[in-house]
Amino acid sequence: MNRKITQPRARTGQFAVQLSATRRGARLARLLATEQLRSWGLPLEDASLVIGELATNAALHGYVPGRDFRITLGVYDDVLRIEVADTRGDRLPEKRDPDAESEGGRGLLLVEALSVRWGTEHGPFPRKTVWAEVALTGS
Repeated sequence: MNRKITQPRARTGQFAVQLSATRRGARLARLLATEQLRSWGLPLEDASLVIGELATNAALHGYVPGRDFRITLGVYDDVLRIEVADTRGDRLPEKRDPDAESEGGRGLLLVEALSVRWGTEHGPFPRKTVWAEVALTGS
C-alpha cells in the first residue's frame, strides 16, 4: 500500500524572526519567542531555556561577520519545534562533557535533557539549522 507521508501542519501557527548574531540578538530571540509562546497559551519554562541555549550557540559559535541568525517556532500536535539557523554550516554543534569547574559547555546537555529530540540540518549552503522538539504535555 502506498502511503503519502506529509509534514504535520502547525496547530497554533508559526513564528519566525531574524536577529543579529550577537549576545543581544540571542537575548532578544529568547524574549520575543517567549512572548509568542505566552500569546499562544503554551508552557514557557523548558521551551524558553532551549530557545535561549540554541540562540546563544548561534550567536557565539555560528557567528559570521555581517550575517544574522533566524529562529522559527512551530507547534505540531503536542510538540513545539524550535529551529535556529545560522550561516556557519562548517561548524556543527558539539555536545561536551565538561568537568565540575568548567564555566560553560553544558548548553547542549540542557537542550538534550529538556527536548524530546534534537539535531541539525544542512542547507542551503552555507546555512545550518539546529533544531529541538519540546513536549507540550507531561511526559
